[in-house]
Amino acid sequence: MSSRSLSAVGPVILAVLIDLIGFGLVIPLLTFYSEDYGATAVQVTLLMAVYSLAQFLFAPVWGQLSDRYGRRPIMLFSIAGTAVTLAGFAAANSLWLLFVFRTLNGMCAANISTAQAYVADVTTPENRARGMGLIGASFGVGLSLGPWIGGELSQFGYVVPIWAAAALAAINFVWAYLKLPESRVVGAKSRSGRTLDPRAVTRALGHPILGVAIGLTFVATFAFSMMEATFTLVAEHVWSMGAHNVGRMFGLIGGIGIVIQGGLIGRLVKAFGERRLVAAGYLLTASGLAWLAFVQGGPGIYGGCALIATGMSLANPSLQSIISRGASADDQGTVLGANQSLSALARALAPTVGGMLFTHWFMGGAFLAGALMMLGALLLTIRLKAPAELASSP
Repeated sequence: MSSRSLSAVGPVILAVLIDLIGFGLVIPLLTFYSEDYGATAVQVTLLMAVYSLAQFLFAPVWGQLSDRYGRRPIMLFSIAGTAVTLAGFAAANSLWLLFVFRTLNGMCAANISTAQAYVADVTTPENRARGMGLIGASFGVGLSLGPWIGGELSQFGYVVPIWAAAALAAINFVWAYLKLPESRVVGAKSRSGRTLDPRAVTRALGHPILGVAIGLTFVATFAFSMMEATFTLVAEHVWSMGAHNVGRMFGLIGGIGIVIQGGLIGRLVKAFGERRLVAAGYLLTASGLAWLAFVQGGPGIYGGCALIATGMSLANPSLQSIISRGASADDQGTVLGANQSLSALARALAPTVGGMLFTHWFMGGAFLAGALMMLGALLLTIRLKAPAELASSP
């Protein structure tokens, strides 16, 4: 990516990075924090599910609103809402209030589609994978520094990292207000339609090329989210880990994401192409999930996590690049919003399924089910079209 392109995507990447570090602060303690309010294993996973259900409902809203009114105001509103809802979550004194504020927080956090559209606005098709990879690297940093810091802070009380995340979101709002420019000409022609258009998702799924890619996003996200939702439960009840240990584990996963998505993905795409990287990533992820399903502790846990982190870091930005390059310039926000919406739907459904598998099958059941789903996704990559083929498609 040229220095000019890097400068253009820099502000939104930093805003996403700060946002995700704040999100990551809460991850390792969410299970322990909710269990203090009497939550069962299924209720813990439901608390994760309502967050993603809100993302499912609002990702297309933010995407289409950003097509119509600009990326900047949507980013600012959602970041401010994140600060307020995190503060409410920290101040809650009952399990039902945790559900209320976690839902509202998910609504505000559904701005990744807007950030992806921002990157699409300011990058060329040739640099699109690199730009999407930088957003992926922001996830890596958020899932590295955030959980690690959150895990360490949790030793002073589970509520401390939540207040820290709220403060970080407030700082992010001030920074974005001062430094984040608009990337889209407001009022430019757009085919986004109504603000909340249920046809947006079905239209994207019906696309002869994008439908397969978006379907793969749903399957892979579902599999990963089942693991993610039950990871801390398994860590606590099988591997005898505390919140600080879980934070360090997520730090490893995020660190691998930083290296691959922040530095290697551009060169790997040029060498192998997006489609091959998606397939390789799904194979590695399936292997890691299957391994974690049966490992009982020790260094093997880190090996399984490393396989999963490597696989998802290869597959996600490559698939996002295929989806973005298959969408027209005027519909970037709508298409990426639909894709993010289905990802959020997978994250909304998967935690409850994972919690039931944990409770009624065996504690690593969500990991094994996820591995089987990733193998199914691997077979579907045969139908993926490479970016070079997109230009010649109707």
